[in-house]
Amino acid sequence: MLPIDRQQQILTWLEEEGTLRVTEISSRLEVSEMTVYRDLKPLLEENRVHKTSNGISIIKDQGIPTNTCIYCLKPATSRWSVQLVKKDHTIEQACCPHCGLLRYGDIQGEVVQIMCRDFLTDMTISGKTATFLIDADLNLNCCQPQVIAFESNKQARQFQTGFGGHLHSFQEAIAVISEEMSGPDCCHD
Repeated sequence: MLPIDRQQQILTWLEEEGTLRVTEISSRLEVSEMTVYRDLKPLLEENRVHKTSNGISIIKDQGIPTNTCIYCLKPATSRWSVQLVKKDHTIEQACCPHCGLLRYGDIQGEVVQIMCRDFLTDMTISGKTATFLIDADLNLNCCQPQVIAFESNKQARQFQTGFGGHLHSFQEAIAVISEEMSGPDCCHD
């Protein structure tokens, strides 16, 4: 079997099964693991497959560039961007906590982790344990109502003292944003 044929067979198996270990591919193709690694190299370089903790997985084409917000299609390159890690090991980008929370609400059964950045320290934090400030009197030039994430509830309260707004837990913030976005002033229509 030619390398191109083996690569196509690997892609077919990954489409059907999701993830395979190199040893399994080697056994199925009856070739060495080194040959499998050589066959995988062009697929990795072309971003058709990627290495995961479980082996090799196919990269599903979502039709949206990776640096674009999955929710509103704005650039997702600011320091406020949010990443949703899904069960199939794909990562969706959102431009801000506002879009990240809305998207999480839509696909929460598929998401294993939601990550955002603390507004003050710029450290990566779990969205599920963050405190969210909604409608602060501060223009970040992003989606409305603005949502700001904080790791520390104390720092979020202190920030709220100066800039107003309302503090919410992760689940509360999803409910508030979803409710506000169901009205006629939705910025995503």
